[in-house]
Amino acid sequence: MSEGDILALGLTLKLAAGVTLVLMLFSLPVGFFLAHWQSRWKLLAEAVTTLPLVLPPTVLGYYLLVAFSPDQALGQAFSGLFDRQLAFSFEGIFLASLIYSLPFALRPLQAAFEQQGRALIETAALLGMSPIKAFSQVLLPNISPALLSAASLTFAHTIGEFGVILMIGGNIPGETQVLSVALFEHVETLQYQQANQLALTMLGIALVVVLISQWLGKRHA
Repeated sequence: MSEGDILALGLTLKLAAGVTLVLMLFSLPVGFFLAHWQSRWKLLAEAVTTLPLVLPPTVLGYYLLVAFSPDQALGQAFSGLFDRQLAFSFEGIFLASLIYSLPFALRPLQAAFEQQGRALIETAALLGMSPIKAFSQVLLPNISPALLSAASLTFAHTIGEFGVILMIGGNIPGETQVLSVALFEHVETLQYQQANQLALTMLGIALVVVLISQWLGKRHA
């Protein structure tokens, strides 16, 4: 692998790890809330959070690119705070990846919370446990397979992102050029040997993630 490809690999792993961590921290409380929320707006909230799963990446990328532009409120706010534009930056592809990978983290956790119901929390409360202690020491261990599934799906999905990343970040080495974009560039320039190396790298990462997830799941069982 060339120096540029190694740089793209490091950037991809950094992006995937950061997105997975943030989305897991976000999806745990939100998934619990949606699982037990009784409102006529619940269906709409679930549809909005699931939309990135079915929306074409180029469509989502286009609207995010518009929102990130310097003449829009979000882009202006970011430029004012950090003196740099949000589009075509690592922060831009990170925020876009959070939105695009949200369903892969949120949906498994919400389903696990719905399956568990309120029985565990209510039982823990009867035993004198605080809500936070009941959530962390009783409920979370019981949904650990869903946690592993959500984390592995989010990480692997972020590794393979292409359309949204290319729309938001372009192809800037060291800033927005992740593995999938570097692979596309190699194919576009007929550098098939380098493309094959990157493809095998991405395949290996995906396989390792799946194997680790399955091993941890069986160990928990």
